[in-house]
Formats: sequence, C-alpha cells, structure tokens
Amino acid sequence: MIAFSGLDGAGKSTQILLLTDFYKSKKIKTQIFWSRGGYTPGIERVKGLLRRSNNSTIPKERGLSSKRDESFSNSFIRKTWLTLAILDLIYYYAIYIRIREFFGTIIICDRYLFDTSLDFKRNFPQENVNRWLIWRLLMGVATTPKKHFILTISVLESQYRSTLKDEPFPDSKETLKFRLDEYLKYGYNNKFVVEINCKKSIEIIHQQIINSLNK
Repeated sequence: MIAFSGLDGAGKSTQILLLTDFYKSKKIKTQIFWSRGGYTPGIERVKGLLRRSNNSTIPKERGLSSKRDESFSNSFIRKTWLTLAILDLIYYYAIYIRIREFFGTIIICDRYLFDTSLDFKRNFPQENVNRWLIWRLLMGVATTPKKHFILTISVLESQYRSTLKDEPFPDSKETLKFRLDEYLKYGYNNKFVVEINCKKSIEIIHQQIINSLNK
C-alpha cells in the first residue's frame, strides 16, 4: 500500500494517476482507494439508503449544510456516525486491502488514516475520537503504508489552486494551517513518510516519488 496526503491543490490526484500509469506500464496491478472516514464505500451506501428514506436525519444534499450541522449537534447521531465510519475503516484497512495485496494488487490510497484523524480532531473536538477504544483498535489492526507521501504547499498556494479548480467545499485558512502543521509534525516523526514540496514541476515530483519507491 502507498498513501498520498496533502492540502487541497497540492497535486495528489495528478501524482496518483501518474503513479498508476507507471505501474500499468510495468504490468503491475493497481487500485486507487479514496480513503476518508465517513466517506468510504460502505458508509456511502448506508447514507444513500438513508437519503432515500422519508424519516432520515441525513441531509438530502451532499457536502456542508445547515441540516448537516443540525444533525451532528445531536450527540447520539454524532457518535453513531463516527462509530460506523470507524467500523467501515476497520473492514477496509484490516481485511479488504490485505486481501487485495495478497493477490498482487498495489493499493494507492488517496489520503490515509492520519487524514481521518485530523478530520475528526478538527470537526468533532468534543469527542476526542483518538482516545476511543474502537479507534485504537483500528490503528492496531490496520495495514500501514510502505510509503506515505505528504505533498506540501503553502496555505496561500492551496487557496489559490482551490479557486482555480473551483473547489465546491474549500477548507478555511485556519483549517489549512492546522492540517499543514500536523502534516509536518507527522512527517518528522515517522520514517515511512516522505514529504515533497509541490512547488516543483509535476514531472520532477513524479520522479521523486519513483526514486523514493525504488529505494
């Protein structure tokens, strides 16, 4: 498994596609897995069913909304949603990805568990999810990346690129700064993490990634 994280606009999607094409040229099977707690395939299916039901507390529209904020102000709904999100991550990181790897597929994760940890910490500070027993179980059973690439750009550059992309739900300046600071600390404390400054050209960044994997 190889993981990619970084601020919006850092180039994660571009580099993931380039790496996928590289492996395809080598006849190596790959699969991209978009990984963010609460948005994994199992949870998305559950939310789809709830949105189609008449008595659902799940907002009919996707993304940020006043209805979503109202739903998550209910402690029971908030904790239930978080628990289901973590259970789904346990399935994917402890079982599904390992099975795919066993059969020779390289899993390329668009974001990793650390990103979910930051989301929960930022969006649900009252819950302190990192101390939940079920979260500790997830971290204990989850497979870890062989390499975790952190693609870094400045907060201002992220905001500028998000504007160019017409990002529908861009992070605030405060959230971007929070995430960047946490990414840098994470990279400093973990040997399997590779930080790459994404002010360089797409081609140079791709070559850095290949060189790092070849090591």
